[in-house]
Amino acid sequence: MQLERDSKLLRIFIGELDKSHGKPLYEALVLAAKKNNIAGATVVRGILSYGASSRIHSAKLLDLSFDLPIVVEIVDHNDKVEAFLEVANKLIEEAGCGALITMEKAEVIYYKSRKQ
Repeated sequence: MQLERDSKLLRIFIGELDKSHGKPLYEALVLAAKKNNIAGATVVRGILSYGASSRIHSAKLLDLSFDLPIVVEIVDHNDKVEAFLEVANKLIEEAGCGALITMEKAEVIYYKSRKQ
């Protein structure tokens, strides 16, 4: 698969404890991206955040906040990312959780698997 230099980056900000049909929402999002032939998806776990609720989520040892921030990043052609946005919205709505979704231009410099 080739990626055009002009692509899109979709970022989905959710909580670590958010679930979709009993499994982590971030996992459901990545598996859905794979099923939809998205070029790439990465899950990043944060150590400190706050969002619309203004509640601080932290990874400090003495803090009892285990619902750490998760960012799912997805990169592909504009049309594929736009189409996947509907899938992501549906998963998030079904999970009933708070989320933030952003999209921006991504300039792909290098995209190649080890096998190529």
